[in-house]
Amino acid sequence: MLRKVGMALLRGVLAVQVWVYRRTKGRLAGSMGGTPVLLLTTTGRRSGASRTRPVGFLPDGERLLVCGSNGGADRSPAWALNLRSHPDATVEVSARTLSVVATEVTGAEYEDVWARYVAAYPGFAGYRTKTRRHLPIFILEGRNG
Repeated sequence: MLRKVGMALLRGVLAVQVWVYRRTKGRLAGSMGGTPVLLLTTTGRRSGASRTRPVGFLPDGERLLVCGSNGGADRSPAWALNLRSHPDATVEVSARTLSVVATEVTGAEYEDVWARYVAAYPGFAGYRTKTRRHLPIFILEGRNG
């Protein structure tokens, strides 16, 4: 019961953050703890419904990198699972809305990208030590390149 209440409260807080972000074009709710935030809209892997969540990101040239750290929890964030099933998504960065395709970083490239992520946002290093789960990183690229 307590878990259900906690999840409902979290969903409410996230909904407010999305609302504030959109109303202010990211001027408010556009960063958390020094990490810039975008709004990521994915398609639910089971429901097929659109879901929007605030997600920290790392700019990488024309690409955006997002890490499914979920604060080091043993559970992957739903948006990461959704991207694996449906890689087409939408991001809102400040006042811009972009259609993107997600590609999960794998192999030798993963450690390089992870090192860049942690160099930019050192707090992420602790997330990796809190869980035995692999923390996925996705590259979000515009559909036209």
